[in-house]
Amino acid sequence: MKIGVISLGCAKNLVDTENVLGLLNQSKQEIVTSYDEADAIIVNTCGFIDAAKSEAIETILDVADYKKKNLKKLIVMGCLAKRYKPQLEEEMPEVDRFISIDEYSAMGSILTEVLGVKIANNYGLTPRILSGKPWMAYLQISDGCNNRCAFCAIPFIRGNLHSVPMEDVLKEANRLASIGVKEVTLVAQDCTRYGFDFDGKSHLCELLKELDKIEGFEWIRMLYMYPDEMEDDLIETIRDSKHILPYFDIPTQHGSSTMLKRMRRKTSREQIIDRVTKIRKEIPNAVLRTTMIAGFPEETLAEHEESVSLVKQLRWNRLGVFTYSREEGTAAYDMQDNVPQEEKERRRKEIMDIQADIANEAMQAEIGTIQRVLIERTDPLTHMYIGRSAKMAPDNVDGNIRLHPLRDHHPGEFVHVKMTKVSGVNLIGDEVE
Repeated sequence: MKIGVISLGCAKNLVDTENVLGLLNQSKQEIVTSYDEADAIIVNTCGFIDAAKSEAIETILDVADYKKKNLKKLIVMGCLAKRYKPQLEEEMPEVDRFISIDEYSAMGSILTEVLGVKIANNYGLTPRILSGKPWMAYLQISDGCNNRCAFCAIPFIRGNLHSVPMEDVLKEANRLASIGVKEVTLVAQDCTRYGFDFDGKSHLCELLKELDKIEGFEWIRMLYMYPDEMEDDLIETIRDSKHILPYFDIPTQHGSSTMLKRMRRKTSREQIIDRVTKIRKEIPNAVLRTTMIAGFPEETLAEHEESVSLVKQLRWNRLGVFTYSREEGTAAYDMQDNVPQEEKERRRKEIMDIQADIANEAMQAEIGTIQRVLIERTDPLTHMYIGRSAKMAPDNVDGNIRLHPLRDHHPGEFVHVKMTKVSGVNLIGDEVE
């Protein structure tokens, strides 16, 4: 059977999609990338915030149109299917089956029943098929979350924290290295709490030290580290490693301790400042990235100004700001959403404008430096190579490096580049010996 798979949302969703691809591959099904060719299409959805939900619904409806042509079966899985399954089943009869996240263990049996072809029932136990660049992979170390932040629906979608056993993480990591993966990015709702569900303490440092020993990995980075669990030993483990990048993705969400308490965050403004100060002291070349929320319920102008002042003080290398999105099932849903949308957008823009100047200054300081760059593709118009340094994550939010090469290269190769100028959020440079 010809089956297409569409993945929406975050890197954790992508890992789920790759597990489905592995299942289909093991079951001798033909995986296709064209809607016109597919007998069946599986859409893996995100249901985290309004924008993601809208994208998922639009994608499902677009795919459903192909049922007027060749498409026989349409299946929807993922966070949207988990969060709104009864409503979706009633309102979208064109979908043949919604598969909730808690049904993944029976994925093979469900697909067999819906598609009418035999699909092995061993989801997550067969090698996943990497859907992106062959030199890069995401490695999920846990799922779910126990933090219960007031604005976040993830615990209701993904459940409580459940960490992948360390032996399984290392087995998958070694497999990835054996097939040529050079850059691995650890993903979880909260990497810093890896292993808390084992015995009440973090095992992240232990895991990182084992991953650092694996031959073949050049870059190991993590996404999502919470400041309240970022102990000194974690910073020192990253500092002393060979391949773990000093790339700290720390979602802070706000600059006011009062607001952080209202958000049910387990940290304070002072703790955030302390951790960032410690990182920069121990690892001067560290890259620090964060996300913040503008217009959370009852946010005063003075509290917003605390976020502004924190951004100015800490001078993050990367920063993204979201306007507050009211989500069913969260503690904030019943709070008075009293900041008008226009004001939310104004506050978001104020922070982002300040950050743009900070980021530009930081990038200007890169001019003249020589950095190791991973080549990913060629620009068909300029014929320049496009790649990333260790300071840029693979999720398309950190910009890239465009370089004039000394010789021909293949994607996945590392070269050394001297930075010559800044262009928007990107750096431009020349390859050096």
